[in-house]
Amino acid sequence: MFDVSIFLRHNFARVWALATRRLISLEIGYISSVMVTELLSPSLGLHQSSYHVQPSILPNLQKLCLSVDYITDTMVSTISKCLVCLTHLDLRDSPIIEPRMAFDLTNSGLQQINVHGKLKHLSLVRSQEIAPTYFKRVNDLGILLMADKCSAMESICLGGFCQVTDTGYKTILHSCSKVYKLRVFHGTHLTDLVFHDISATSLSLTHVSLRWCNLLTNLAIARLATNGDLSFLDLRDCRNLGDEALRAIGTLPKLKTLLIDGCDISDVGLSYLGRGSKNSLVSLSVRGCKRLTDRCICSLFNGSSNKEIRELDLSNLPNISDDAVLLLVKTRIPIFELRMRRCPLIGDISVIALASMQIDDTVWHGSHLRLLDLYNCGGITQLAFQWFKKPYFPRLRWLGVTGSVNRDLVDALARSRPFLHVACRGEELGTDQWDDMDDVYVQDEEVDFLEQWLLGAENESDDEMEDDVDLAELLE
Repeated sequence: MFDVSIFLRHNFARVWALATRRLISLEIGYISSVMVTELLSPSLGLHQSSYHVQPSILPNLQKLCLSVDYITDTMVSTISKCLVCLTHLDLRDSPIIEPRMAFDLTNSGLQQINVHGKLKHLSLVRSQEIAPTYFKRVNDLGILLMADKCSAMESICLGGFCQVTDTGYKTILHSCSKVYKLRVFHGTHLTDLVFHDISATSLSLTHVSLRWCNLLTNLAIARLATNGDLSFLDLRDCRNLGDEALRAIGTLPKLKTLLIDGCDISDVGLSYLGRGSKNSLVSLSVRGCKRLTDRCICSLFNGSSNKEIRELDLSNLPNISDDAVLLLVKTRIPIFELRMRRCPLIGDISVIALASMQIDDTVWHGSHLRLLDLYNCGGITQLAFQWFKKPYFPRLRWLGVTGSVNRDLVDALARSRPFLHVACRGEELGTDQWDDMDDVYVQDEEVDFLEQWLLGAENESDDEMEDDVDLAELLE
């Protein structure tokens, strides 16, 4: 790990000329496209004519992941020609303005991809996080030229190709018969027609992501669901998908991860999940599905349905309240990750219920939760923090809260539980190396700094704390 910006351009190339021949994977968080080209080019330029980089630089590199200023024809062509063993290419850019022709990817650049025929995984993404820029110089012809050389491709990700239509995407599905992972972001011209005859292909898709593809309707998902091997499906921000799409998804027997943030689904739609499947779903995200209410928990976990779910995202749902969490607790499903950020009706009662959640007759204290995101939940007060001290939530590693509730209280919690990552600025939570330390708190008898703070600041006895909430009444 190092900072690319500390190197002058010609010095950076010199460093990599000395890299070990055994290097097979390289990822650089940010680098300019010009530096990439000079790094891989056989020579460093006229000003360094006495020093030449060997053509065999990084001769065994198989995986290259770069975030650059601009994805250009020159850079793509250089990478394709110089890295003869490359099997995995992941390129991402985030231009602040629309690039000029010389600093952009065109049909000509796509034609240069996979000249050695070994590429299995390809990702080309123009991110929208800084400005709404797209690959405007690539159309269906460019995709056709690329597909001719990529028949053995197994994974394809295309993001920001605003000029590519159904013709281009269908070319990929029909020409690349070995593709099992397909991802398309901001497919502004992608419609249901792409999947109209997908059952006639030999594809066996397992991972599909169609994010920000707003022309897709329920019909497309019904066609896509004919791929019975699908285990991962990401349909986030496809605004026209509704309950009928969930009806089709519910028939997938191997589906483990479903992301349907921002879709137009209802409580009834969630009841379709698990009806015809084998309860394989492990991770579900319905973030921002505004029509969902507390009843969605009953719909989702009706009878024996979806008992294998371990990761649930209920964030940004204005109609979800503490009643939904009480219903979830009563199911006794051992949820590992629960996200409820920006839910204005979620409050202290939810925390108390989760802390006392009983999975079976011997396991309680909310012991299975490893991640809990309550950032910007409207009803969280200082009372909730009393339930984060030991022995409650013994396996919790990630906690998201609003720091403005009480910064001293948050700091006391962090000191009390050194292996708990407390985030209070709205950042998304994730897992880290502490996740294997499941029992770190169970036998811990050290001083509880959080309890000390609570006792000092509130000056309450244990009996007074118990009087605040009658837990038995909450869970009845």
